[in-house]
This record gives sequence, C-alpha cells and structure tokens, in this order.
Amino acid sequence: MPEIELKPCFLTPKKLRLGYPLFVYLPGMDGTGQLLRTQTAGLEMAFDVRCLVIPKQDMTNWDVLTQNVLNLIYAELAKGYQQVVYLCGESFGGCLAMKLAILAPHLFEYIVLINPASSFHLSPWFSWISQATNFVPAYFYPVGALALLPFLATLPRISPSVRYELLRTLRSIPSQTVNWRLSLLREFSIDLAKLQQLQQPVLLVAGDRDQLLPSRQEIERLMNVLPNSQTVILPESGHACLLEEDVNLYEILAAKGFLAKLSWEIPTSHPTPLFPLT
Repeated sequence: MPEIELKPCFLTPKKLRLGYPLFVYLPGMDGTGQLLRTQTAGLEMAFDVRCLVIPKQDMTNWDVLTQNVLNLIYAELAKGYQQVVYLCGESFGGCLAMKLAILAPHLFEYIVLINPASSFHLSPWFSWISQATNFVPAYFYPVGALALLPFLATLPRISPSVRYELLRTLRSIPSQTVNWRLSLLREFSIDLAKLQQLQQPVLLVAGDRDQLLPSRQEIERLMNVLPNSQTVILPESGHACLLEEDVNLYEILAAKGFLAKLSWEIPTSHPTPLFPLT
C-alpha cells in the first residue's frame, strides 16, 4: 500500500464568516493550531479564521513548508469569499509568517508577529539546549515537556484547563518532530532587505516576561527593519501569551487600528468558539 503524503492543512470553523477578512494563524512549535481556541470567539467577530496544522510527520524544509502554506491560502481565496488577508504568526509561526510575507508580499494586507522565534539565535542557552535534544531519549520527552512549561508560559495567568491542554499538546509531539522543528529554527534566516520592502502595517507583539526567548529585544529589532510597524509590549505576559486569560488578541488589534478597514457592522454578540474547550 503506498504511503499517504501528509501536508499542512487548515482547521476550519463550523460556521464560516464568508466575506469577512481571512485571518490565517500560524502556530508555534506544536503545529496543531488547537491552542488558538482561547482567542477565536473574539477573532470571529471580525474575521473568517483559519488555523494552520502542520502534521507531526512533516519534515520538509522552510522553502517547501512556506510554499505548501501559500498554496493553502490561495485555495481559500479561490473560493471567492475574501479579499483581505491577515497573516498572524506566533513563535515558530512568526518565522514562517516572515517567509510567507517576502514570498508573496502582495497577498497580505496586515501582518501580526507574536513573540517571533526569529530571536532564537539571540538566546545562546536555548540554542545550546536545542542541539542537546538530539541526544535525549524519546521516553524522556514527556518529563521534559513538564519541565519546559514554566519557561513557555506564565502559569498563574493561564486557567487550569488551558494549562492542562498546553501540557497535553506538548506531550503529543514526537521527539523526532521536536528535533526537526528545532533544526529549522537553528537554520532560519531571512533577507532583511526584502523585509524592509514590506509596506503593509505590521504589528509586533511581545510578552515582556518571556523566559523562553528574548522576544521584546527581537520585536524592537524588527521594528527598525519593517517600515510600517508598531509594537505592543505585554508587561506581565510570557511566551505563550495568547493562552493567558487577560490577553485578548481581538482587542489588541482594535486598539492598534488593525480593524480600521472593516466596512460592515461588527456583531456585538460573541459567536461560538472555533474549537470549543472540552
């Protein structure tokens, strides 16, 4: 029996927001897209949300991964419902978002980067640890996920149910997948000259208490590269800031004028979340 080729895909809401701007979310290292569900109730007030899923078996390089995701976005636009595309990348997904932005700069009207892992090389200890994971036995990874949790998230700011979901997601990622995605971060590079040519508004968000990566330092660096960018510093937030109860991405976008071009009346009631918590 031939082996089935698994490629990235989008999680799609049960109720499509046809005609609303397409909001494409690119997840962190977990690659599941599931962890955005704490934010989708707000986002669906103004967007047709899609969350990228990167299969655990996906061992493609940056170029192939970027092209595959771009093909997904074109497939959504081919349905003819959306004209405006928002691109939002968090952590690992922030690196992927930058790759997409310079590959198809005409496609995205707004770009949001949240704690982008392009700061990987600014954290020598994390870079060293990432290389050491190649020698860690696979059976140790569930324990390692628990040890990583305080660095990844500001736990008191996350509800117990979401905290459990985060740990369960981390433990579900095979060691081979973790090592491959860490190798991609070590190899990540971006053409700064092409980033400087991006003219669309870019919102750079960082948790000031990120203990995993120097995210504030990175978005300040990127602000000097991207000509039409602004920053948001979340003073009490960690790396996985979108999981925190006091962080509302929709409200952040509204406060920074990233909803300014919406021409219809935004509903006041909150729709059902894209991926309801169980």
